[in-house]
Amino acid sequence: MKKILGIDIGGTKIRLGVVNENGEVLADKKIPTQLPLYPYLEEQVLKVMADFPDLSGIGIGTRGMVDAKTGVVTFETELEGWQGTPVKAQLEAATGLRVEINNDANCAALAEAKIGAAADFQKVVCLTIGTKLGGGFVFDGQVMNGTHGGAGEVGHLILYPNGLVCGCGRPGCSEQYVSGTALSRLIQEENVIDPETGQLAITQNLFRLAANGHTSAIVVRERFLSDFAVVISTLQAVLDMECVVVGGGVSDSADDWWENLLAKVESLKLSPLELKRATFGNEAGMLGAAMLVIDRVN
Repeated sequence: MKKILGIDIGGTKIRLGVVNENGEVLADKKIPTQLPLYPYLEEQVLKVMADFPDLSGIGIGTRGMVDAKTGVVTFETELEGWQGTPVKAQLEAATGLRVEINNDANCAALAEAKIGAAADFQKVVCLTIGTKLGGGFVFDGQVMNGTHGGAGEVGHLILYPNGLVCGCGRPGCSEQYVSGTALSRLIQEENVIDPETGQLAITQNLFRLAANGHTSAIVVRERFLSDFAVVISTLQAVLDMECVVVGGGVSDSADDWWENLLAKVESLKLSPLELKRATFGNEAGMLGAAMLVIDRVN
């Protein structure tokens, strides 16, 4: 049975997992991210190969934008020196194995589409609500990368023209309204006070407070979910997907808001559409990275 090394590269940590073709994790290792990144990554990969000499390939998911064809990181500002790195070519030369690399949100989407919540669907959009809003499109088992590796940047759909300025420099991007960061801002704007602490509510408790009838928390929930439903409806108008998978840290509280979201999407959708909660948590990026290459090696 094939064994693939799946790697998820984040700003503070890297996760390396040996995964078989059934999606079972045979080994899992977390290490801190260190710069310069490429030589450190190569060193860690060679260590894993020493323990698993029968690896068939290597898949990598990374923050930033990637040219999936060439395997070059085309845009990444926070991992100094990573932008412009020809990861695929260098790591293939160092290991002798097939290497594929893509954006981490795309990898998470691929995991959900192939072996997760959307395994029964062919046209899948995966939305990740964490500190920001990420996305990945998987159609017919393939990640849609776009011309410059920028497809799936759902957080940068313009939701409110002339709205809040995004980190990308443009006003009104959707992640300014649908994200953990947006929730924190809305809590302040609506002055949501947690009755147990007497302080501003934290994002993790916001939806529980709303479910319990907290008036200002309900206002925040309705603003947040209404905007999220518009994002989903807009994507359906463009992509006509079968299924939307929702994951990320904010989805941890979905028991308290999922039915509200379904109702809001129901009133906006143009055709039948399934909404699913993500199967995988923090391991999605690593599993999806392995899925990048698992069908391309012997």
